[in-house]
Amino acid sequence: MKSIAMRALIAAVVLVAGIFCLVPTFVSSPLPGLSDILPGKIHLGLDLQGGMHLVLEVETGKAVENAADTLAEDIKDTLRTKKIWFTQVARTGKWNIEAVLPSNAQLNGFDAAIRNGFPMLTSTSEKTSAGGTKIVLAMSPQEVGKLRTRAVQQAIETIRNRIDQFGVREPDIRLAGTDQIIVELPGIKDPQQAISLIGKTAVLEFKLVAQNVTQQQIDEHKLPLGVKLYPMRSSNATAPQTMIPLEDKTVLTGQYITDARVEIGGGNSFGQATIGLDFDRQGAKIFERITGDNVGRKLAIVLDGVVYSDPVIKERIPDGRAVIEGAYSDEDARVLAIALRTGRLPAPVKIIEQSTVGPALGHDSIRDGVLASAIGGIGIILFMLVYYSLSGVVADLALVMNLILILAVMASVGATLTLPGIAGIALTIGIAVDANVLIYERIREELRLGKTPRAAIDTGYERATITIMDANVTSAIAALVLYEFGTGPVKGFAVTLFFGLAANMFTAIFVTRIIFDYFLTERRIKELSI
Repeated sequence: MKSIAMRALIAAVVLVAGIFCLVPTFVSSPLPGLSDILPGKIHLGLDLQGGMHLVLEVETGKAVENAADTLAEDIKDTLRTKKIWFTQVARTGKWNIEAVLPSNAQLNGFDAAIRNGFPMLTSTSEKTSAGGTKIVLAMSPQEVGKLRTRAVQQAIETIRNRIDQFGVREPDIRLAGTDQIIVELPGIKDPQQAISLIGKTAVLEFKLVAQNVTQQQIDEHKLPLGVKLYPMRSSNATAPQTMIPLEDKTVLTGQYITDARVEIGGGNSFGQATIGLDFDRQGAKIFERITGDNVGRKLAIVLDGVVYSDPVIKERIPDGRAVIEGAYSDEDARVLAIALRTGRLPAPVKIIEQSTVGPALGHDSIRDGVLASAIGGIGIILFMLVYYSLSGVVADLALVMNLILILAVMASVGATLTLPGIAGIALTIGIAVDANVLIYERIREELRLGKTPRAAIDTGYERATITIMDANVTSAIAALVLYEFGTGPVKGFAVTLFFGLAANMFTAIFVTRIIFDYFLTERRIKELSI
């Protein structure tokens, strides 16, 4: 009796804990005093609650071009440091770098600098008509391949960070092919904001506004050397676009940003949302030097090639803080702050496929999936009652408890329920019935041999348990493999299957045995209804 009572207490505690975990899922209003200790609701996947499905293509060629531009600037700095004179160093074509030396006297020093500092580049040279040397530096195909792969991986990580801060629960972000990314966002309420956030390259640059440039030069596009025109962001979509001349040199980039947040502006932007920026130590030093050397000049803040603001530098700014002003809505400012805070994309991404799953379709999927599972479950319950009589009732109780435990574990670990997950639950119910059938048929065989109910149950459970454990463990291993290497829908199936197998071993072997032991020991029944 003591053993039965202890086992029954364990089963009761597990059942009550399972029901307790499901309260937030089935009770809409939060319970006072219990919200902090109860797990959250079971999250629904894209196919059940609606959301967005995107296929993005990373323009990896642009990432290689950006890398070549960066290499060209690094080569310039190296040559200046080593005092090697050059006429030109710039990217040509897709990702080759062309360097022009005024004479052959600099050639040996140039070759040594490239060999030691840039081993990934190969060079070919030829004479120029002016008596100098033109050198073409090229990246190896292996290096180009590495840059492409790295760009896609960095894009996945950046997009994941942005979506996490955007507040989407259980997003599915994965690689498809070599340069495509699949993004699934369940429960997204503003698709356009999500698209804006995901696709924003977020290249932040600080450039000085060019001085002594006339409006006539701007209109005729006859600008001084080292000056380019950039569009100015306007809050009025119907107003003509204003172009502003900026010095081509970027004096500071967004790579030094440590934080970006939404603030309420003052002065000309009083009451409007602005973006506050904090730089790291190195960025703060650069920003202090820039503002100190250019008091009275305008410093343009350029994001993705568009000038967002061009404030006048009134004094040296030593604290490493800047503000991006503009006519933002609160949500636009939030999206922009997230993009800046999580870092720039290594290359532009373009949407090549977009689809939205509406909540109505999700509700239909839930209804059809639950209906199918309910019909299958009722059929199994009736079958067990007819075929195994009162012992079938014990198996049916175990099935109900099995379902409760599956959902409770999913709620506790924050798992996502998908339509394939519902299929996994239906499959688990079938596996659970199979376990009970193995036990019951073994008990029937022992009863036909003339054994007592007590002996038949002991032998039946002992011999069937090994078979049940073998079957469930191998299925659990398959579920783990599916979860590790599968995509979103496959993972949803694997999650419910794994949790269902664990619950099945507990209910089929442990819980049903308690009920039989109780009736044999306490009720002292002489024969089994099986």
